Amino acid sequence: MEAWLEEVFHVASRTELLWVLFGLAAQLMFTARFLVQWIASERQKKSVVPLAFWYFSMLGGVMLLAYALYRADPVFILGQALGVVIYSRNLWLIYSERHRAG
Repeated sequence: MEAWLEEVFHVASRTELLWVLFGLAAQLMFTARFLVQWIASERQKKSVVPLAFWYFSMLGGVMLLAYALYRADPVFILGQALGVVIYSRNLWLIYSERHRAG
């Protein structure tokens, strides 16, 4: 079965196959944030951004950054690195506000 997957994903080794599967999992994690946000907004009947959105953003962003680094893609690396900084800052602001509130 592994040879079939290598052919489907256009990779030449098991290592590359594992990285592509990791990249796919990362993209699914990153996409899940939109589903979380959509469901939360539908439940409240207004646009909301739940804390889980930022966790999925961070985890998916870090995973995609690792994949981009493996692939040595400077465009992908730059885009994901900036995103990780933004997600980190948002989480920091959320926790700072909660800590001050009490």
